[in-house]
Amino acid sequence: MAQHRLRYVSIAATMLFACGGGGDGEPGIDAAVDAAYTTGTYHATFGPLTVQPGEENTKCVEVRLGNTANIQVHEIANHLGPMSHHFIVYRKSTGEARPEPYDCQPFTSALNPANGSPLMITQRGDEVLTLPDDVVFTLQPDQLIRLELHYINTGDEPMDVTATAEFRTLLGASTEADFIFAGSPDIRLPSRPGIQTVGPVYLPLPGDFGGSNVFAITGHTHQLGKTVTVETAESKTGPGTMVYDPSLFNWDEPDTIYHTPPFQIPTTGGFRFSCTYENQTGNEVGFGEGVDDEMCFFWLYYYPSKGAKVCAHTDQFNEPDGLDVCCPAAENDVISAAACRYLESGNLP
Repeated sequence: MAQHRLRYVSIAATMLFACGGGGDGEPGIDAAVDAAYTTGTYHATFGPLTVQPGEENTKCVEVRLGNTANIQVHEIANHLGPMSHHFIVYRKSTGEARPEPYDCQPFTSALNPANGSPLMITQRGDEVLTLPDDVVFTLQPDQLIRLELHYINTGDEPMDVTATAEFRTLLGASTEADFIFAGSPDIRLPSRPGIQTVGPVYLPLPGDFGGSNVFAITGHTHQLGKTVTVETAESKTGPGTMVYDPSLFNWDEPDTIYHTPPFQIPTTGGFRFSCTYENQTGNEVGFGEGVDDEMCFFWLYYYPSKGAKVCAHTDQFNEPDGLDVCCPAAENDVISAAACRYLESGNLP
């Protein structure tokens, strides 16, 4: 599938869905209702959207899921067609449906809670996220879902792009899951033979994430990427514990590593990560979301929820120590809030 889909994996990342259950706009559920929740399976689907040869873009839709009561989602299954690669599913608490695909800024949508909080990012043609026992994402009645899809047509003929998300539910869970997207924009890769490394980068997380349980983690680069490694660490130079180091990293369809039992985010500290690349393009390559740019990121799924966050470390500000930021940031944290607004604008360093 890698040859037919994006020659670029990116996040911040991407989903494009229009919604409805069944094919008639009614939720496809086997109804079993208790006092506050319903159970069953709901679908959100985008497409087909015709994409011209050589066309690369990111589009979003915002659609209602059609559930008549709260639902507890225990499993999300994403199915992507040719030309799609990175696909992000968000939930929104307010807003109006926008079922027609519209241009949207990849990845930066996750920085603004008004755009919704991410539930899942997919880089594979078919991927299922199964949460641990008693752990769910809770969705409100008639949930508004935002879908963001990055796609590219590398062929010579127009093609249709499609994608579908399936929400599988249960009753009676008591623990809420959430999502963290993390990395660094500090990438400058001169064209030369051999392997180049970004990192190790140390990214401490806000203290309230300490002790949170991480049950799944995925690394992310674009087409020059060779490896992504992530370890938990209490300091920049102290001992670490490896939590992501696949034996064969495939940039186009990177592994999601499940941890059973989950590992915990350190009470003091966070993550230390590295990415390696091989750049023989003849051009310097920097950070960005396009097919010819690069990234060094990872995302993780954790519980109990402290909110969805996009976190980054950069040495381009606040020298010599750099800047650590998690978005959305509290407005009383002036520096972090300003950095989040800057990143949200799309003016990524």
